[in-house]
Amino acid sequence: MSRFVGLAALVTGGGSGIGLATARLLASEGARVAVLDLRPGEPGDGIRAYAADVRDDASVRAAVRQAGEDLGGLDVLVNNAGIGAAGTVEDNPDEEWHRVFDVNVLGIVRTTRAALPLLRASRHAAIVNTCSIAATAGLPQRALYSASKGAVYSLTLAMAADHLAEGIRVTCVNPGTADTPWVGRLLDAADDPEAERAALEARQPMGRLVTAEEVAAAIAYLASPQAGATAGTALAVDGGMAGLRLRPSPRT
Repeated sequence: MSRFVGLAALVTGGGSGIGLATARLLASEGARVAVLDLRPGEPGDGIRAYAADVRDDASVRAAVRQAGEDLGGLDVLVNNAGIGAAGTVEDNPDEEWHRVFDVNVLGIVRTTRAALPLLRASRHAAIVNTCSIAATAGLPQRALYSASKGAVYSLTLAMAADHLAEGIRVTCVNPGTADTPWVGRLLDAADDPEAERAALEARQPMGRLVTAEEVAAAIAYLASPQAGATAGTALAVDGGMAGLRLRPSPRT
């Protein structure tokens, strides 16, 4: 496929996981691609990489400006940078709440703010935010993370309303539990990693974790011209977790 030929895309948090899978998919479909990450590494496939901290406005503005110059403009912004957090409302101090919101919510604000002048000049402008099933479903031990992703969902709707008249579509994806480095670290820290993985897989009706490539495919669709009539939408990629209520299998 070549849905993105002639288009330029920027992916935050593109050094690993969903962000890297997205960057590589967009590049494979013809886009000129850049990634922003604290440690972008070498994504390959002709993808440009820039070090930036989404908590630092000056860092973000400089990286977006340079990426726009190197790519010859910007048509697609994927706001994927984010961090996780575990625990109930009792378990994290104020400083951790500020840190997670600074990355997960204000990181989107800073990157979008820097990219808007470039996106306004595009004839095909799309912003896709990485949200989460945690924005719409109550999950145990995820109070802080869920609150931040709930803010991302609401921010997506507000951005969609603000910028649609400018020709900029804004949407988000809501992944379920995905097989990403962060989830891997959670599993490694569990008392029984195999049992914890089995519990996370069982929570999703499909009986397995979502892959980074599956989330990337949803992001690419939302960012593509094929989704030209789609705005303010949250696309669930969660193995049926949000909408399905399956009956337990009968005991044998």
